[in-house]
Amino acid sequence: MSSTTTIFDCKLLDFPKNHQLNGNLTSITNGKEVPFDIKRIYYLYDVPGGNSRGGHAHKDLDQIMVALSGSFTVTIDDGNNKQSFHLFQPYQGLLIPPGLWRDLDTFSSGSICMVLASELYDEADYFRDYEEFLKYKLL
Repeated sequence: MSSTTTIFDCKLLDFPKNHQLNGNLTSITNGKEVPFDIKRIYYLYDVPGGNSRGGHAHKDLDQIMVALSGSFTVTIDDGNNKQSFHLFQPYQGLLIPPGLWRDLDTFSSGSICMVLASELYDEADYFRDYEEFLKYKLL
């Protein structure tokens, strides 16, 4: 568990971009561009305009969020500070360590958010109540 992480532990990662006349290619490799072993990949799409996603924190899960198409904003909250990241490049990802609340919003039409996760899905890893998250951060 990581109750000591802050917004300053998040960072934007630039993935290799291979420019070609017939289109660009970006590859992502465990242990190279990603500082953890990827155990799960999922993606969000068709988010209706004005809706938000996220609204939770993880105890042990590391994530990288990538805007594969379109754009969206990720707001990170450590209980004391907040910082927003606008993701819009498919060769750039936001590393989010455990112990940080995240909200996703301002999805553009046709946006796709891919998430690389360090662990398999485990409901016990989630904080879904903000007040419980704040208590955890104060420990």
